[in-house]
Amino acid sequence: MIVPCGSVAVVNRDTVPLTDQQRLVRDSIRDICSDFDREYWREKDEAGEYPHEFVDELAAHGWLGVLLPMEYDGAGMGTEEVVVIMEEIAASGGGFSAAQAVHGAIYNSVPLVTYGSEEMKADLLPKVARGEKSIQAFGLTEPNAGSDSTSIETSATHEGDEYVIDGQKIWISRVDASDYLVLVARTTPKSEVEKHTLGITMFLIDLEDAYDQGALEISQIDKTASGAVHSYELFFEGLRVPETAVIGEVGNGFYQMLDGLNEERLAIAAECIGLGEVAVETGVAYANDREVFGRAIGSNQAIQHPLAEAHARVQAAKGMVYNAASQVEESSRQEIGALANMAKFLAADAAFAAADAAVQTHGGFGVAREYDVERYLREARLTRLVPITQELALNYIGERVLDLPRSY
Repeated sequence: MIVPCGSVAVVNRDTVPLTDQQRLVRDSIRDICSDFDREYWREKDEAGEYPHEFVDELAAHGWLGVLLPMEYDGAGMGTEEVVVIMEEIAASGGGFSAAQAVHGAIYNSVPLVTYGSEEMKADLLPKVARGEKSIQAFGLTEPNAGSDSTSIETSATHEGDEYVIDGQKIWISRVDASDYLVLVARTTPKSEVEKHTLGITMFLIDLEDAYDQGALEISQIDKTASGAVHSYELFFEGLRVPETAVIGEVGNGFYQMLDGLNEERLAIAAECIGLGEVAVETGVAYANDREVFGRAIGSNQAIQHPLAEAHARVQAAKGMVYNAASQVEESSRQEIGALANMAKFLAADAAFAAADAAVQTHGGFGVAREYDVERYLREARLTRLVPITQELALNYIGERVLDLPRSY
Protein backbone atom coordinates (compact mmCIF):
# COMPACT_ATOMS: atom_id res chain seq x y z
CA MET A 1 0.00 0.00 0.00
CA ILE A 2 1.03 3.64 -0.42
CA VAL A 3 1.39 5.86 2.63
CA PRO A 4 -1.32 8.54 2.79
CA CYS A 5 -0.01 12.01 2.07
CA GLY A 6 0.74 13.79 5.34
CA SER A 7 1.16 10.66 7.47
CA VAL A 8 4.06 11.02 9.87
CA ALA A 9 6.01 8.79 12.18
CA VAL A 10 6.67 9.44 15.83
CA VAL A 11 10.43 9.92 16.08
CA ASN A 12 11.85 11.13 19.36
CA ARG A 13 13.88 14.25 18.70
CA ASP A 14 13.98 15.61 22.24
CA THR A 15 17.49 14.26 22.70
CA VAL A 16 19.26 17.20 24.34
CA PRO A 17 18.64 18.63 27.82
CA LEU A 18 16.77 21.94 27.80
CA THR A 19 16.51 24.72 30.33
CA ASP A 20 13.09 25.53 31.73
CA GLN A 21 12.90 28.58 29.50
CA GLN A 22 13.89 26.58 26.42
CA ARG A 23 11.10 24.10 27.15
CA LEU A 24 8.57 26.92 27.41
CA VAL A 25 9.79 28.32 24.11
CA ARG A 26 9.66 24.90 22.46
CA ASP A 27 6.10 24.24 23.61
CA SER A 28 4.89 27.66 22.49
CA ILE A 29 6.46 27.37 19.04
CA ARG A 30 5.16 23.81 18.61
CA ASP A 31 1.68 25.03 19.43
CA ILE A 32 1.86 27.79 16.82
CA CYS A 33 3.34 25.49 14.18
CA SER A 34 0.60 22.91 14.73
CA ASP A 35 -1.82 25.27 12.97
CA PHE A 36 0.30 25.20 9.79
CA ASP A 37 0.43 21.70 8.39
CA ARG A 38 2.55 20.25 5.62
CA GLU A 39 -0.08 21.00 3.02
CA TYR A 40 0.21 24.69 3.89
CA TRP A 41 3.95 24.66 3.30
CA ARG A 42 3.61 22.54 0.17
CA GLU A 43 1.16 25.01 -1.33
CA LYS A 44 3.33 28.00 -0.43
CA ASP A 45 6.33 26.37 -2.06
CA GLU A 46 4.47 25.39 -5.22
CA ALA A 47 2.82 28.80 -5.60
CA GLY A 48 5.96 30.68 -4.64
CA GLU A 49 4.05 32.62 -1.99
CA TYR A 50 5.60 34.11 1.15
CA PRO A 51 3.97 32.62 4.29
CA HIS A 52 2.51 35.86 5.62
CA GLU A 53 -0.06 34.09 7.80
CA PHE A 54 2.58 32.08 9.61
CA VAL A 55 4.93 35.04 10.11
CA ASP A 56 2.06 37.22 11.31
CA GLU A 57 1.12 34.57 13.88
CA LEU A 58 4.67 34.46 15.24
CA ALA A 59 4.73 38.25 15.33
CA ALA A 60 1.43 38.36 17.20
CA HIS A 61 2.98 36.20 19.93
CA GLY A 62 6.08 38.40 20.13
CA TRP A 63 8.57 35.89 18.73
CA LEU A 64 10.04 38.22 16.10
CA GLY A 65 11.37 40.31 18.97
CA VAL A 66 12.94 37.39 20.80
CA LEU A 67 16.42 38.97 20.71
CA LEU A 68 15.30 42.54 21.39
CA PRO A 69 15.73 43.97 24.90
CA MET A 70 12.61 44.20 27.03
CA GLU A 71 12.98 47.98 27.18
CA TYR A 72 12.04 47.97 23.49
CA ASP A 73 9.12 45.54 24.02
CA GLY A 74 11.27 42.56 23.08
CA ALA A 75 11.55 39.23 24.87
CA GLY A 76 15.14 39.78 25.99
CA MET A 77 16.18 36.22 25.19
CA GLY A 78 19.34 34.88 23.53
CA THR A 79 20.88 32.28 21.26
CA GLU A 80 19.86 29.37 23.50
CA GLU A 81 16.22 30.18 22.86
CA VAL A 82 16.64 31.06 19.18
CA VAL A 83 18.08 27.65 18.28
CA VAL A 84 14.97 26.07 19.80
CA ILE A 85 12.69 28.34 17.76
CA MET A 86 14.48 27.68 14.47
CA GLU A 87 14.70 23.93 14.96
CA GLU A 88 11.03 23.66 15.88
CA ILE A 89 9.85 25.71 12.90
CA ALA A 90 11.85 23.62 10.45
CA ALA A 91 10.98 20.31 12.09
CA SER A 92 7.26 21.10 12.11
CA GLY A 93 7.09 20.36 8.38
CA GLY A 94 7.92 23.82 7.12
CA GLY A 95 11.55 22.91 6.61
CA PHE A 96 14.34 25.37 5.93
CA SER A 97 12.04 27.74 4.01
CA ALA A 98 9.75 28.21 6.99
CA ALA A 99 12.66 29.04 9.27
CA GLN A 100 14.16 31.37 6.68
CA ALA A 101 10.85 33.21 6.42
CA VAL A 102 11.40 34.59 9.92
CA HIS A 103 15.19 34.38 10.22
CA GLY A 104 15.77 37.90 8.94
CA ALA A 105 13.01 39.38 11.06
CA ILE A 106 14.77 38.07 14.16
CA TYR A 107 18.40 38.81 13.30
CA ASN A 108 18.45 41.89 11.10
CA SER A 109 17.35 44.17 13.93
CA VAL A 110 20.22 43.04 16.17
CA PRO A 111 22.76 45.51 14.68
CA LEU A 112 20.40 48.32 15.65
CA VAL A 113 20.37 47.13 19.25
CA THR A 114 24.15 47.24 19.48
CA TYR A 115 25.06 50.12 17.17
CA GLY A 116 21.94 52.12 16.32
CA SER A 117 21.32 55.58 17.68
CA GLU A 118 18.97 55.94 20.63
CA GLU A 119 16.50 57.74 18.39
CA MET A 120 16.62 54.92 15.83
CA LYS A 121 16.15 52.25 18.49
CA ALA A 122 13.35 54.01 20.35
CA ASP A 123 11.46 54.73 17.14
CA LEU A 124 11.74 51.39 15.35
CA LEU A 125 12.56 48.49 17.67
CA PRO A 126 9.24 48.43 19.58
CA LYS A 127 7.43 48.35 16.23
CA VAL A 128 9.61 45.44 15.13
CA ALA A 129 8.98 43.60 18.39
CA ARG A 130 5.22 44.01 17.96
CA GLY A 131 5.34 42.95 14.31
CA GLU A 132 4.18 46.34 13.06
CA LYS A 133 7.36 46.88 11.04
CA SER A 134 9.91 44.42 9.72
CA ILE A 135 13.61 44.40 8.90
CA GLN A 136 13.61 41.18 6.93
CA ALA A 137 16.28 42.04 4.34
CA PHE A 138 20.06 42.37 4.67
CA GLY A 139 21.94 43.78 1.67
CA LEU A 140 25.52 42.52 1.50
CA THR A 141 26.19 40.12 -1.41
CA GLU A 142 27.11 41.55 -4.82
CA PRO A 143 27.75 40.00 -8.24
CA ASN A 144 31.49 40.71 -7.97
CA ALA A 145 31.75 40.15 -4.22
CA GLY A 146 30.26 36.89 -3.04
CA SER A 147 32.15 35.43 -0.12
CA ASP A 148 34.74 38.23 -0.33
CA SER A 149 32.64 40.84 1.45
CA THR A 150 35.42 43.44 1.53
CA SER A 151 35.23 43.70 -2.28
CA ILE A 152 31.73 45.18 -2.36
CA GLU A 153 31.39 48.06 -4.83
CA THR A 154 28.09 49.65 -3.80
CA SER A 155 29.05 53.16 -2.76
CA ALA A 156 27.60 55.69 -0.33
CA THR A 157 28.92 59.17 -1.07
CA HIS A 158 28.63 61.82 1.63
CA GLU A 159 26.94 64.98 0.34
CA GLY A 160 26.00 67.61 2.93
CA ASP A 161 23.80 65.94 5.51
CA GLU A 162 22.97 63.01 3.23
CA TYR A 163 24.55 59.97 1.62
CA VAL A 164 23.97 59.10 -2.02
CA ILE A 165 23.93 55.37 -2.67
CA ASP A 166 24.70 53.69 -6.00
CA GLY A 167 25.34 50.06 -6.75
CA GLN A 168 23.98 46.57 -7.09
CA LYS A 169 23.19 43.73 -4.70
CA ILE A 170 22.24 40.15 -5.46
CA TRP A 171 20.66 37.19 -3.62
CA ILE A 172 18.93 39.50 -1.15
CA SER A 173 16.05 37.58 0.42
CA ARG A 174 12.65 38.73 1.71
CA VAL A 175 12.82 42.23 0.19
CA ASP A 176 9.17 41.75 -0.80
CA ALA A 177 8.20 41.12 2.82
CA SER A 178 10.24 43.87 4.46
CA ASP A 179 9.77 47.50 5.42
CA TYR A 180 13.49 48.16 5.91
CA LEU A 181 16.77 46.92 4.53
CA VAL A 182 20.08 46.85 6.38
CA LEU A 183 22.50 47.83 3.64
CA VAL A 184 26.27 47.43 3.63
CA ALA A 185 28.09 49.91 1.38
CA ARG A 186 31.52 51.45 0.88
CA THR A 187 31.89 54.99 2.18
CA THR A 188 35.61 54.94 1.34
CA PRO A 189 36.89 53.15 -1.77
CA LYS A 190 38.89 49.99 -1.20
CA SER A 191 41.91 51.59 -2.85
CA GLU A 192 41.97 54.38 -0.26
CA VAL A 193 41.95 52.41 2.99
CA GLU A 194 44.86 50.84 4.86
CA LYS A 195 42.92 47.60 5.42
CA HIS A 196 40.26 46.29 3.07
CA THR A 197 37.98 45.73 6.05
CA LEU A 198 37.83 49.49 6.67
CA GLY A 199 35.71 52.04 4.81
CA ILE A 200 32.54 49.96 4.97
CA THR A 201 29.38 51.34 6.60
CA MET A 202 25.96 49.95 7.50
CA PHE A 203 22.77 51.86 6.67
CA LEU A 204 19.11 51.43 7.52
CA ILE A 205 17.12 51.90 4.32
CA ASP A 206 13.41 52.71 4.33
CA LEU A 207 12.32 50.67 1.30
CA GLU A 208 9.11 52.60 0.68
CA ASP A 209 11.10 55.84 0.57
CA ALA A 210 13.63 54.25 -1.80
CA TYR A 211 10.86 53.19 -4.18
CA ASP A 212 9.21 56.61 -3.94
CA GLN A 213 12.50 58.27 -4.93
CA GLY A 214 12.68 56.02 -7.97
CA ALA A 215 16.16 55.12 -6.77
CA LEU A 216 15.67 51.40 -6.19
CA GLU A 217 14.63 48.69 -8.61
CA ILE A 218 14.35 45.02 -7.71
CA SER A 219 14.26 41.92 -9.87
CA GLN A 220 13.24 38.53 -8.51
CA ILE A 221 15.68 35.68 -9.12
CA ASP A 222 14.06 32.56 -10.55
CA LYS A 223 15.17 29.69 -8.31
CA THR A 224 13.98 26.27 -7.19
CA ALA A 225 15.04 26.01 -3.54
CA SER A 226 13.00 27.80 -0.86
CA GLY A 227 10.15 28.64 -3.23
CA ALA A 228 8.18 30.45 -0.53
CA VAL A 229 11.09 32.77 0.31
CA HIS A 230 12.11 34.94 -2.63
CA SER A 231 15.53 36.37 -3.45
CA TYR A 232 16.19 39.49 -5.46
CA GLU A 233 18.72 41.53 -7.35
CA LEU A 234 18.71 45.16 -6.23
CA PHE A 235 19.79 48.20 -8.27
CA PHE A 236 20.46 51.50 -6.49
CA GLU A 237 20.83 54.71 -8.45
CA GLY A 238 21.10 58.03 -6.65
CA LEU A 239 19.32 56.89 -3.48
CA ARG A 240 19.49 59.69 -0.93
CA VAL A 241 19.39 58.82 2.75
CA PRO A 242 19.95 61.10 5.77
CA GLU A 243 23.03 60.84 7.96
CA THR A 244 20.74 59.46 10.64
CA ALA A 245 20.37 56.31 8.52
CA VAL A 246 23.92 55.27 9.42
CA ILE A 247 24.04 52.31 11.81
CA GLY A 248 26.98 52.67 14.16
CA GLU A 249 30.30 54.18 13.16
CA VAL A 250 31.07 55.25 9.60
CA GLY A 251 33.82 53.09 8.12
CA ASN A 252 33.61 50.29 10.71
CA GLY A 253 30.56 48.52 9.34
CA PHE A 254 32.48 45.38 8.43
CA TYR A 255 33.39 44.75 12.06
CA GLN A 256 29.86 45.58 13.20
CA MET A 257 28.58 43.04 10.69
CA LEU A 258 30.83 40.37 12.20
CA ASP A 259 29.45 41.01 15.66
CA GLY A 260 26.79 38.39 16.27
CA LEU A 261 27.64 36.48 13.09
CA ASN A 262 28.56 33.34 15.02
CA GLU A 263 25.28 33.31 16.89
CA GLU A 264 23.37 33.66 13.64
CA ARG A 265 25.38 30.79 12.19
CA LEU A 266 24.19 28.63 15.08
CA ALA A 267 20.61 29.57 14.24
CA ILE A 268 21.20 28.42 10.66
CA ALA A 269 22.64 25.17 12.02
CA ALA A 270 19.50 24.69 14.13
CA GLU A 271 17.38 25.19 11.01
CA CYS A 272 19.42 22.45 9.32
CA ILE A 273 18.77 20.18 12.31
CA GLY A 274 15.02 20.73 12.11
CA LEU A 275 15.08 20.06 8.38
CA GLY A 276 17.03 16.84 8.93
CA GLU A 277 14.60 15.74 11.61
CA VAL A 278 11.48 16.24 9.51
CA ALA A 279 13.17 14.44 6.60
CA VAL A 280 13.97 11.43 8.79
CA GLU A 281 10.48 11.46 10.28
CA THR A 282 8.87 11.52 6.83
CA GLY A 283 11.12 8.75 5.57
CA VAL A 284 10.40 6.55 8.57
CA ALA A 285 6.65 7.03 8.16
CA TYR A 286 6.78 5.91 4.55
CA ALA A 287 9.13 3.00 5.33
CA ASN A 288 6.70 1.72 7.95
CA ASP A 289 3.59 2.06 5.81
CA ARG A 290 4.76 1.13 2.32
CA GLU A 291 4.56 -2.61 1.65
CA VAL A 292 6.35 -4.51 -1.11
CA PHE A 293 6.46 -8.31 -1.36
CA GLY A 294 4.12 -8.56 1.60
CA ARG A 295 6.14 -6.59 4.15
CA ALA A 296 6.99 -3.02 5.09
CA ILE A 297 10.01 -1.75 3.16
CA GLY A 298 11.46 -0.48 6.44
CA SER A 299 12.30 -4.08 7.33
CA ASN A 300 14.91 -4.07 4.55
CA GLN A 301 18.34 -2.94 5.73
CA ALA A 302 18.90 -1.06 2.46
CA ILE A 303 16.08 1.24 3.59
CA GLN A 304 16.52 0.97 7.35
CA HIS A 305 20.23 1.66 7.66
CA PRO A 306 20.39 4.97 5.74
CA LEU A 307 17.53 6.33 7.84
CA ALA A 308 19.12 5.09 11.07
CA GLU A 309 22.47 6.61 10.12
CA ALA A 310 20.82 9.88 9.13
CA HIS A 311 19.01 10.05 12.47
CA ALA A 312 22.26 9.41 14.36
CA ARG A 313 24.11 12.11 12.42
CA VAL A 314 21.35 14.68 12.80
CA GLN A 315 21.11 14.11 16.55
CA ALA A 316 24.90 14.23 16.93
CA ALA A 317 25.02 17.55 15.11
CA LYS A 318 22.12 18.76 17.24
CA GLY A 319 24.12 18.08 20.38
CA MET A 320 26.93 20.26 19.09
CA VAL A 321 24.56 23.08 18.10
CA TYR A 322 22.91 23.20 21.52
CA ASN A 323 26.21 22.85 23.34
CA ALA A 324 27.66 25.78 21.39
CA ALA A 325 24.55 27.89 22.02
CA SER A 326 24.89 27.31 25.76
CA GLN A 327 28.44 28.71 25.68
CA VAL A 328 27.76 31.93 23.78
CA GLU A 329 27.58 34.16 26.84
CA GLU A 330 30.76 32.92 28.51
CA SER A 331 33.08 32.27 25.56
CA SER A 332 35.22 34.48 23.36
CA ARG A 333 34.30 35.31 19.78
CA GLN A 334 37.03 33.00 18.49
CA GLU A 335 35.87 30.10 20.69
CA ILE A 336 32.27 30.48 19.57
CA GLY A 337 33.42 31.00 15.99
CA ALA A 338 35.07 27.60 16.02
CA LEU A 339 32.02 25.89 17.49
CA ALA A 340 29.58 27.74 15.21
CA ASN A 341 31.45 26.83 12.03
CA MET A 342 31.81 23.20 13.03
CA ALA A 343 28.14 23.05 14.02
CA LYS A 344 26.97 24.60 10.75
CA PHE A 345 29.18 22.28 8.69
CA LEU A 346 27.98 19.14 10.47
CA ALA A 347 24.32 20.18 10.58
CA ALA A 348 24.17 21.03 6.87
CA ASP A 349 25.80 17.74 5.87
CA ALA A 350 23.51 15.80 8.23
CA ALA A 351 20.42 17.53 6.82
CA PHE A 352 21.45 16.72 3.26
CA ALA A 353 22.10 13.06 4.06
CA ALA A 354 18.75 12.81 5.85
CA ALA A 355 16.82 14.38 2.98
CA ASP A 356 18.62 12.17 0.47
CA ALA A 357 17.76 9.04 2.49
CA ALA A 358 14.13 10.15 2.71
CA VAL A 359 13.92 10.63 -1.06
CA GLN A 360 15.53 7.24 -1.69
CA THR A 361 13.12 5.60 0.74
CA HIS A 362 10.17 6.96 -1.25
CA GLY A 363 11.49 5.56 -4.53
CA GLY A 364 9.68 7.14 -7.47
CA PHE A 365 7.43 9.08 -5.11
CA GLY A 366 10.54 10.81 -3.79
CA VAL A 367 10.21 13.37 -6.57
CA ALA A 368 6.46 13.83 -6.16
CA ARG A 369 5.55 17.15 -4.54
CA GLU A 370 2.78 15.63 -2.43
CA TYR A 371 5.29 13.65 -0.36
CA ASP A 372 7.37 16.74 0.55
CA VAL A 373 10.76 15.02 0.58
CA GLU A 374 11.81 16.46 -2.79
CA ARG A 375 11.39 19.91 -1.25
CA TYR A 376 13.42 18.89 1.77
CA LEU A 377 16.22 17.71 -0.53
CA ARG A 378 16.19 20.99 -2.47
CA GLU A 379 16.37 22.94 0.75
CA ALA A 380 19.04 20.68 2.27
CA ARG A 381 21.26 21.21 -0.75
CA LEU A 382 20.88 24.95 -0.26
CA THR A 383 22.08 24.73 3.36
CA ARG A 384 25.48 23.62 2.10
CA LEU A 385 25.79 26.96 0.28
CA VAL A 386 24.32 29.52 2.68
CA PRO A 387 25.07 31.64 4.58
CA ILE A 388 28.57 30.36 3.82
CA THR A 389 29.69 27.37 1.81
CA GLN A 390 30.89 24.22 3.50
CA GLU A 391 34.36 24.96 2.11
CA LEU A 392 34.54 28.33 3.86
CA ALA A 393 33.50 26.71 7.12
CA LEU A 394 36.33 24.22 6.67
CA ASN A 395 38.72 27.09 5.89
CA TYR A 396 37.81 28.67 9.22
CA ILE A 397 38.30 25.41 11.09
CA GLY A 398 41.60 24.69 9.35
CA GLU A 399 43.07 28.13 9.93
CA ARG A 400 41.54 29.23 13.25
CA VAL A 401 41.24 25.89 15.02
CA LEU A 402 44.01 23.73 13.54
CA ASP A 403 46.40 26.67 12.96
CA LEU A 404 47.06 25.70 9.34
CA PRO A 405 48.32 28.27 6.79
CA ARG A 406 45.79 30.61 5.18
CA SER A 407 44.52 29.10 1.93
CA TYR A 408 43.12 32.17 0.20
